[in-house]
Amino acid sequence: MKILVTGANGQLGSEINIISSHYNFEWIFLDRKSFDLSDLNNINIKLNRIKPNVIINCAAYTSVNDAEDDFESANIINHMSVNLIAKWCNFNNCKLLHISTDYVYDGSSKIPICEDSPTNPINNYGKTKLLGDLTCLKYNPSSIIIRTSWLYSSFGNNFVKKMIFLMHENKELDVINDQIGSPTYAADLSELVISIIINKQWRPGIYNYTNNAKISWYDLANDIKGIYGFNTTINGVSSKKYSGIAKRPKYSLLDKTKIKTTFNITLIPYKDSLKKCIKILKNET
Repeated sequence: MKILVTGANGQLGSEINIISSHYNFEWIFLDRKSFDLSDLNNINIKLNRIKPNVIINCAAYTSVNDAEDDFESANIINHMSVNLIAKWCNFNNCKLLHISTDYVYDGSSKIPICEDSPTNPINNYGKTKLLGDLTCLKYNPSSIIIRTSWLYSSFGNNFVKKMIFLMHENKELDVINDQIGSPTYAADLSELVISIIINKQWRPGIYNYTNNAKISWYDLANDIKGIYGFNTTINGVSSKKYSGIAKRPKYSLLDKTKIKTTFNITLIPYKDSLKKCIKILKNET
């Protein structure tokens, strides 16, 4: 089986690359330079040349603020390229596993969000990712879409690494305390993705996946502080203090019942995973 992973240098792509050697498949990892999804004319050419049996689409335009000023670029990567990939997979009997986001929801829910909850993105990043989800379902109904949230890893840019850097540099920090969700360790997500691929039954549809938690960014910052061993004072503040270019969902806690029952998985407590990641980061410094 030949598996193509897009976004190879991102958080999830990097984690999949690490564990790929444990599985006896032909792996092809392509980053932005080797497979530029903004070059729409080249997508079919590249896929026809590689002829994968499975595509794990980790690539995305993820700069939430930049997407507000440049909808077109975000839409090309998050929607239009996915449209072509989905069509190619459908025509060539190739399995497609596509990574999506909690940002397709508006954050107004008071209870964990199910896969069939109404979508209503409040920023351009979320809008383009939702369009990508919809085009997967329309042109390749056998797609599997995994919506995740608050992704972090020892690779790439993320909240955990940013907090560690800031706590090294500052004695006091303000962190938002009124946005609720659950972190996702990309290493755990990578294991899930591969377990789905090797599952004897391919079960199309949308699935939510995160680690097991219900916390705020402030809570997460405090846990990073405690696990790493910082003495930084952390103040909880309203998101109104950081009213950036793009709006963020206030509540993005995802209900994971469907993925647990369908694939018989056990959610990993988020602190267990956070400790693993911080241990890696401490060893790198």
